[in-house]
Amino acid sequence: MRIDRENPAHPREVVGTVTSTPPEAIDAVVHAAHRDFHDWSRHPLESRLTALGHAADALDRRKAELATLLARETGKPVTDCRGEIGFAATYLRWVREHGADIFQNRTIDDTHGRLTLSPRPFGVIAAITPWNAPIILSMLKLGPALAAGNAVVLKPSPLAPLTVTAAAELLPATTVIHGGPDTVHALVAHPLIRKVAFTGGEQAGRAIAAAAGQSITPVLLELGGNDPAIFLDDFALTPADFERLVLASFATAGQVCMAAKRLYVPETRLAEFVDSYLAAAQRILIVGDPVDEAVTMGPVVTEAAAERVTGLVIDASNRGARIIPLADAPTTDGYFLDPIIALGVPDDAALVREEQFGPAVPILTYRDESEVLTRANDSDLGLAASVWSADEDRAFALATRVEAGFTFINTHNRTGMSLRAPFGGTKNSGFGREYAPEGLLEYIQAAATHAPGAFRAGGTGLPAGAYPGTLTPPSDATDNSRGW
Repeated sequence: MRIDRENPAHPREVVGTVTSTPPEAIDAVVHAAHRDFHDWSRHPLESRLTALGHAADALDRRKAELATLLARETGKPVTDCRGEIGFAATYLRWVREHGADIFQNRTIDDTHGRLTLSPRPFGVIAAITPWNAPIILSMLKLGPALAAGNAVVLKPSPLAPLTVTAAAELLPATTVIHGGPDTVHALVAHPLIRKVAFTGGEQAGRAIAAAAGQSITPVLLELGGNDPAIFLDDFALTPADFERLVLASFATAGQVCMAAKRLYVPETRLAEFVDSYLAAAQRILIVGDPVDEAVTMGPVVTEAAAERVTGLVIDASNRGARIIPLADAPTTDGYFLDPIIALGVPDDAALVREEQFGPAVPILTYRDESEVLTRANDSDLGLAASVWSADEDRAFALATRVEAGFTFINTHNRTGMSLRAPFGGTKNSGFGREYAPEGLLEYIQAAATHAPGAFRAGGTGLPAGAYPGTLTPPSDATDNSRGW
């Protein structure tokens, strides 16, 4: 079956086509990947890391070509697409640099014994990626998985299959398949899939975790977020800061898991905040065809996405919210929406309660820190958040009480990311981490080989029933049925 990918800016244009992998073909795909794993895992670590460096160089060489393709299939501005591809290459080089230490064997040999810790690959990893940042989100999985010696079966979103397929061809031990939920289920449930790494929506994450659970396959889930941005009463933002804040919500037309989606402002400072925000939006938000170099916001990805976001805005308006457009969208056949902010939205409105995943952002007021913390944390999601204050220590203190896996200080979204900072969610936003050493460690299993000192040559052994490091068992250890 063919999967045609339309251009969200020009829906009658087919950007490209891929062939869907039927569920009954998954067994052969995974067995082939398993053979790749046995070959690839025997390559020396340095050889595997060098391959990542070569892929990074190739991404850089093809950046212009791939960025245009990515803009046409996703609706992201081409300038953002170039940035994403460049960042993906940077990340692969980061893995190349740091993997040499993280994926090495470690041996301790002392009077307590000889202990070797070996980072061993899982085998075949199933990587399932979304459409909104497909290159970096694929490389966040492929880079550490391949460096560790795994093979990968990569299943991109049907809404962005083309650029990912081209980029994945630059890496060894990687198989790309395409398809919908039935294909994903067959892949995740296959007994030779030894770990699943998924980025996407909460509903799909639940289905993937359930399918993986049948085989007790570990999963890494980075799901959605409804990220609060909390502005303390001493915030001091320059015009450039406000421009950065606007893009924190409206980059990729708001279709980013870690976008600033709920803005909490002290009620005494609302008027000045809104005035500065509107001025910044007028300066930097240009909605149009994503291949235009001047455009900063393209269309949403599908007609269904446009209808959903429009429904959230209409519902908020019907409940008394004041809707303020920030820029004019083209009146063409593309899936363009006017970016808006909404004032006076009740907390129980869908625009506040749900992850809107579109260019519509509520600005909410509060009176004190205790109140705003309660309201910001009143969500089943906990991916990211931000705290803004002229006093960095005060911001950090409040951040420790925010229920999020990643809290930005005085910024939000891409401008606050760091390769050394682990990223991932709490609550229904998933578990596991990407970036940083923690993101690399997701793709290995620690295997221990131990020769206790007591039983090595010259050792004296342990008295019968003794625990290591003690002469007698603890007084409450009465059950020795496990041989402890």
